[in-house]
Amino acid sequence: MPRYLDIAVNLIGSALESDIEAVIAGADAAGVSPLIVIGSSLEESEAVLGACQRFPGKLYGTAGVHPHHASSWHQHSTGLQRRLCGESAIVAVGECGLDYNRDFSPRPKQREAFAAQLALACELGKPVLMHERDAHDDFIAIVREHRSQLSGALLHCFTGTAAQMEAYIDLGLHLGITGWVCDERRGQELAALVKDIPIERLLIETDSPYLLPRSMRPKPKSGKNLPQYLPYIANEIARLRGEEPDDFSRQVYHNSLTFFGLDSAHG
Repeated sequence: MPRYLDIAVNLIGSALESDIEAVIAGADAAGVSPLIVIGSSLEESEAVLGACQRFPGKLYGTAGVHPHHASSWHQHSTGLQRRLCGESAIVAVGECGLDYNRDFSPRPKQREAFAAQLALACELGKPVLMHERDAHDDFIAIVREHRSQLSGALLHCFTGTAAQMEAYIDLGLHLGITGWVCDERRGQELAALVKDIPIERLLIETDSPYLLPRSMRPKPKSGKNLPQYLPYIANEIARLRGEEPDDFSRQVYHNSLTFFGLDSAHG
């Protein structure tokens, strides 16, 4: 059975948290293991670390401050984040970035928190998992300032344009692709672009419990996306790229292990 690694699971602070053991078991049965659990605030990242320690080898985490929570960034945030990122179960800095779509935090504060987290990733030699919505120009300018010192940079849940994709690839970013490609209403542009992402830069994710693939039949009654559905997404991306599903999944699994430094544990 092919193996998969879900690079973005919102397991803590979401509708999945109460069923954490069942979520992990369901994913494992589908060949989806380990899971990368996202931390979107420092408090949540602390809980993510606890979950990873409870399920060693099954869960790894990120520790960061999402732009929605950038207003909470303060003079001690870097120190708190540095401590979390010093734990072996935390494999990336993030989720961090810019979101000018909802503007839940003031834009200057978003930029401050993003730049500080990129600087920490450079200091620690850890890859960074990033978010960008309607903020391409500022986002790429800030990333460019730090890119040469980053060990790895991943834009998760990419849904942008061809020009944006080319800019991110030119900057050496990895791109995370979700079940958005399975959405016949909103995902048509991404479905057309996904074949042009260099295979060595492509990672796959559910972003569960969000972004349930619309083309799944039968539709899950719960309406929640789960990591165990990642093979469905992988097969659709392989089809769009004109590649054999097993070959595609094998390469992307290898990409994921390498990006997060998990080769020795799961290679």
